[in-house]
Amino acid sequence: MTGSARRAPSGDMAPEDVPLQDRSVGTLKGVGPSLRSKLERLGVFTLGDLLAHLPTRYQDRSRLVALNALKPETDALVEGEVVESRVGFGRRRSWTITVTDGYGFLTLRFFHFSRRQQEAVRPGMRLRAFGEVRFGPKGLEMAHPEYRTFDRDPPPLENALTPVYRTTKGLSQDRLRRLIAQLVSQDWPRGPGAPYEDYLYLHAPPADATEADIAERQDRLAMDELTAYYLVMRRRQRDRARQKTLPLPRSIQLGRKLLEDLGFELTGAQKRVVREVLEDLERDTPMLRLVQGDVGSGKTVVAAFAAIRAAEQGAQTALMAPTEILAEQHYLNFSAWLEPLGIDVVLLTGSLPAAARRRTAERIASGEALVAVGTHALFQGGVEFHKLALTIIDEQHRFGVHQRMALRNKGRTPHQLVMTATPIPRTLTMALYADMAVSVIDELPRGRQPIETRLVSAARRDEVVDSVRQVLEAGGQAYWVCPLIEASEQLELAAAEQTAEDLAAALPAHNIGLLHGRLPGPEKARVMQAFAAGRLGALVATTVIEVGVNVPNATLMVIENPERMGLAQLHQLRGRVGRGSAASHCILLYRGPLGAIARARLKAVRQSQDGFYLAEQDLALRGAGELLGTRQTGEQSFRIADLSRHAHLLGEVTARGDRLLAEAPDEARALLRAWAPADTGHISV
Repeated sequence: MTGSARRAPSGDMAPEDVPLQDRSVGTLKGVGPSLRSKLERLGVFTLGDLLAHLPTRYQDRSRLVALNALKPETDALVEGEVVESRVGFGRRRSWTITVTDGYGFLTLRFFHFSRRQQEAVRPGMRLRAFGEVRFGPKGLEMAHPEYRTFDRDPPPLENALTPVYRTTKGLSQDRLRRLIAQLVSQDWPRGPGAPYEDYLYLHAPPADATEADIAERQDRLAMDELTAYYLVMRRRQRDRARQKTLPLPRSIQLGRKLLEDLGFELTGAQKRVVREVLEDLERDTPMLRLVQGDVGSGKTVVAAFAAIRAAEQGAQTALMAPTEILAEQHYLNFSAWLEPLGIDVVLLTGSLPAAARRRTAERIASGEALVAVGTHALFQGGVEFHKLALTIIDEQHRFGVHQRMALRNKGRTPHQLVMTATPIPRTLTMALYADMAVSVIDELPRGRQPIETRLVSAARRDEVVDSVRQVLEAGGQAYWVCPLIEASEQLELAAAEQTAEDLAAALPAHNIGLLHGRLPGPEKARVMQAFAAGRLGALVATTVIEVGVNVPNATLMVIENPERMGLAQLHQLRGRVGRGSAASHCILLYRGPLGAIARARLKAVRQSQDGFYLAEQDLALRGAGELLGTRQTGEQSFRIADLSRHAHLLGEVTARGDRLLAEAPDEARALLRAWAPADTGHISV
């Protein structure tokens, strides 16, 4: 299931008491240190890992296609007699083999070949080849097909579909197929919870297998894996229910004072979520609550009310953000809201000078600072809390589980509040966050203006610069986001440094700022503060401004190369504008031609500002790994399940998991033995 749930390889000797799936790939014939390291690059350490390394697609080599029936842009297996083998010198030197089957002719073309290859192919031989058919200079041909020659009649055709695997440099498809063939011959266990029959089928489906037959087997495996994951989440939920923590009941109600001083009224959704969080904090069972809210929905103020409740009990809160810019933004907000209430707030980031960092750490350790806002620096060694009762993780999917646990371990089972501005489809939430309580802020603050979104070709860049000029001359501000910091010879993408120079030259009457991840922390803060204060008219930045930045006077967002970004990221970036009362605009400055997925993505973001709708579209277009940020954190890295294809199973997954827990714990244990052996012993009715 996930990497953390798998057993470590058990050495190369494969003793009888080591389960087959847990034996090292080094036990396979022909696997030495070099091949083993290549397999490890694919995440394959054990025989079970290799068995779960399923084909990405299949080739049909079970039937021959007559040469006069070939169609371009299709894969085909052909057979015929070699008529000619020669080397030609056109625009590129190439070796061609002409074959006939009595019905037609076909050319096989090779641009990379050796003299030994040429000498092994002679007219009159039988030849069998598989490859993609395409148009060539003199008719249909195959370029670099797989082929074999025979002096006598070729052997019978294969009776199964040929698998094509994800591989790595130095590991050929043929070598990988031969390794997996060794696995297929092993005596894999059968019975409840054991997925091996489906694995073996998918490595070599019969030649007459349909797409529906293959999808059925894949769905069965995905169902088992997702159910096992759901069981683990429910086990964690039950374990937490048995833990005890410091309850945080109502006392002097400083929250009421904040409510009076805010200067704006909370939305109904914010009030509901604040109430849910505060009720959790009153209990002696540690809270674990996920707060989802679309861009600009006001999650930060919800977190502030939770921190106030802890401070009323003389207890501390740690708020961790993924970037220094976002941490700085939270620090400014919390300071403005909490310090008038007598609650000391500090900022701790990696870029603080050593002396300042040491003083801040001392204030945290003594308990003088009741709220510590920061980045990863909060959970590093040398940072100790006096009485940590609440941890708040913003943009939680950007942190790995070990990082979140490291912060949690700074206290004695503190309450946990995790927040995300990436709306997660409900189907995913039910299964992936089954161990959490979930709150949704599904209402934007009053007065928010809709953001008009337009697609503009890069060929009209000058018009976009003129739009920026008009906004600045009217007293507004603008963002211009680029995917790269500096120009690249390999990638034809916009670079922030060059764009900032170009804008400064085109708009000499206005101050242009530059913000990217390589700037030192103090410089980032200085640039962001200058933009927030209105001293900069336009801010050219990379996607470091994706979350948390709040400048109500900014009314124009230009995003270059949006075709290279996901819907969630585009929606986050667009959400940096539209935060004041003035009408706001977003220009997606794309470079064509657009592929089908990029076209669908840009159409969706232009037509909708509903983050949950866009999240559903992102799931369908890109998959859950990127939507949830798990490719960076390593979490929810499923062996088989692909949530973009298997989301339809999740309702059945949760129902099945609940039934197994209530009625069939033995079946649940069998499922976990196959998918999450480290958690098998924790399942009980």
